[in-house]
Amino acid sequence: MKDSEQQDQSIKKLSLAGLILTLGIVYGDIGTSPLYTFKAIILGGRDNFNDLLVYGGLSAIFWTLTLQTTIKYIIITLRADNNGEGGIFALYALIKKRSVAAAILTMIGGSALIADGVLTPSITVTASVEGLKLIKPGFPVIPVVLIIFSALFFLQQFGTAYLARWFGPVMVIWFSLLALLGFSQLIHTPEILKAVNPEYAYRFITEYPGGFVLMGAVFLCTTGAEALYSDMGLCGRKNIRVSWIFVKTALLLNYFGQGAWIISNYQNINDINPFYSIMPKWFLLPGIIISTCAAIVASQAIISGSYTLIGEAVRLNFWPKIRVLHPTMFRNQVYLPFVNWFLWIACSFVVIFFRNSTNMEAAYGLAITITMIITTLLLSFYHYEKGTDHRLLYLFLAVYLTIESGFLIANLNKFAYGGWFTLLLAASFYIIMYGWYFGRKIKNRYITFANLEDYIDLFKDLSKDESVPKTATNLVYIIRANNPDQVESKVIYSIFKKQPKRANTYWFLHVNTVNDPRVFEYKVTHIIPGILIRIDFNIGFKVEPRIDLYFREVLEDLVKSGEITLESSYDSLRKHDLQGDFKFVLIDRVMPIDNPLSTLENITLTIHNLVRRISQSEVRALQLDSTNTIEEQVPIIIDQPVESRITRVK
Repeated sequence: MKDSEQQDQSIKKLSLAGLILTLGIVYGDIGTSPLYTFKAIILGGRDNFNDLLVYGGLSAIFWTLTLQTTIKYIIITLRADNNGEGGIFALYALIKKRSVAAAILTMIGGSALIADGVLTPSITVTASVEGLKLIKPGFPVIPVVLIIFSALFFLQQFGTAYLARWFGPVMVIWFSLLALLGFSQLIHTPEILKAVNPEYAYRFITEYPGGFVLMGAVFLCTTGAEALYSDMGLCGRKNIRVSWIFVKTALLLNYFGQGAWIISNYQNINDINPFYSIMPKWFLLPGIIISTCAAIVASQAIISGSYTLIGEAVRLNFWPKIRVLHPTMFRNQVYLPFVNWFLWIACSFVVIFFRNSTNMEAAYGLAITITMIITTLLLSFYHYEKGTDHRLLYLFLAVYLTIESGFLIANLNKFAYGGWFTLLLAASFYIIMYGWYFGRKIKNRYITFANLEDYIDLFKDLSKDESVPKTATNLVYIIRANNPDQVESKVIYSIFKKQPKRANTYWFLHVNTVNDPRVFEYKVTHIIPGILIRIDFNIGFKVEPRIDLYFREVLEDLVKSGEITLESSYDSLRKHDLQGDFKFVLIDRVMPIDNPLSTLENITLTIHNLVRRISQSEVRALQLDSTNTIEEQVPIIIDQPVESRITRVK
């Protein structure tokens, strides 16, 4: 654990190695946007082609990357880090007053971000492979893309740590290529640089026919901005900020180079991709190979990012517990089988359904606009709690809600052309999160607690009562009571009422997920020395809850300190120095059918119960020994007023 933490810190420090690694992890999405962004603008306005389309489109791209990506994300948002971690769920964890509104906003933003991630690999890989049609017009793009996806998602289960070391160098080559290709066109048409003037962007929106709607295509240039924030925990703020200078320069050179080529080739704009058009013919095949490699790196970044997002959602109880594997020895290298195979099916469906990158462009970007608006609102909540000058907050909200609402309205034009697909995905993810989060809230509302002081003598007597069969030498309960003097009534019911359970020592394990993502500590409370002991695990939402392993480490520490002995309570086994046995008890509370809940609450609970079908059991989620765990059910008791008492008939 310490070695991996030191490695994490060394990666996050500003260094040449850190900068190269950042290029491979963070910039795949936004870095491959030149493959399709300017093409979408030109083809969207080809019926009214003129200089304003080119100059205005380039100006809109420049100021979108400046205002949205550079100022909002690179300068402002990256400052809101949760002990080095970023992303919408880390931002939610920073907010102290987590209202229902903040939870709902986080669920909407997280759902939209995950959903739009399905389109990113699809459009990026398809757009790169389509370049081969320039060499061989009948090239089978869809089968090749599906083969790439099958190989990519199949390899995830074995870990990508070895391949990841090549991602940075690949992206260095990629961004260098973007810059060189763009510069090769700029030297012939330098006047295209006039598009930096924001007047062209203003005229593009207000004067060009359908210019406002085309802002949905312009938005494609910044769709990867949210990833800059989400991946901050992997690379560090400084590496992202410094590497962005190189990335933005390369992107702008390429976009302006594409614009320069378009200005010089009015007659050849039908069904072309200006990205490949600015390549020399002799370089076309190598250029397509490099762009495909960059697209695969971008896809890998999205896949890994999806694992991270879902993992954080699980820790914060926004998502049901699912299986998490570690295919390599690297701490941050995780593999979520459910997420992996879902993404494979979803990305393959997108490629088969939309068939080409132009159709995908019409669907891409709508959901991510929603995520950006949510990030703006949550960021405002966070800075409001920090006491930031309200005038600055109002200015921030006014500027970015205006920009992002404009993009949202423009992107809503994509709804009928495929935007419905990402919104449908986002809505599905939101329903899962809503049902899981608020279903637990409803059930937790009826948790009752018992004061342990009232049961001290009962614990002492039961542990010594030989008339009751011994359940285990050590009986371990997972509890949720934050107060060390209390425990849930269901635990008391299980130990003393449902079927008395005798043990030498009762252990209460409380797992507390804290806001600091890397916290990893425990605290011991001896309630009844030798008989009743409570362990509080304080772990960050980035730490995997391997409770069985951590509990064994705690026991080792307690034995070394002389606080406990682990010898068996059975004479024949103790004589041979065998340790005492342990048994875990997990209790699930079941809501009765005749409950007095509202219609909305019952619907929420129904969704919650359906979502539980894709959730891991508590045994697997906490990585307990299933052969040594008792799972019980107890009813949730809700006091209901009785209108009349039943009458006995003689």
